Amino acid sequence: MRVYRVTVRGKFGSLDDATRAYLTREQSEHDIFKSAYTAEGTFTYDERIQFFNLRYEIRCDGDSDDAENLARQEAEFFLRTLKIPHEITKVSVVDTSSMWSE
Repeated sequence: MRVYRVTVRGKFGSLDDATRAYLTREQSEHDIFKSAYTAEGTFTYDERIQFFNLRYEIRCDGDSDDAENLARQEAEFFLRTLKIPHEITKVSVVDTSSMWSE
C-alpha cells in the first residue's frame, strides 16, 4: 500500500451568475489555509474565482500514475456534480510513503 498526496489544479470555465454567487458566498470555507490532503478531497480557490485546487490523499497498491488517475476522476466527478465548468491544467503527485522508508 502506497500513500500519495495529489494536487489537481485547474481554472474555472465560464460561470453562470448562480454558480459565481455560490462560490463567492462559500469562498471563506475554501481558503487555502483551511486545506488538507484528505480522502474526500479539499477544494480551494482564489478570491477572484479564476483558479482552484483539489487536494487528495490517495492510498492504493498502484503507482503514481494510478494515484493521478484516481484523483483526476474524483476531481472531475466533484466538479461535474456541482455543475462547475472547469479545465484541469495540472496534476502533481507526491509519494509520501517513500519518505517514511528512507
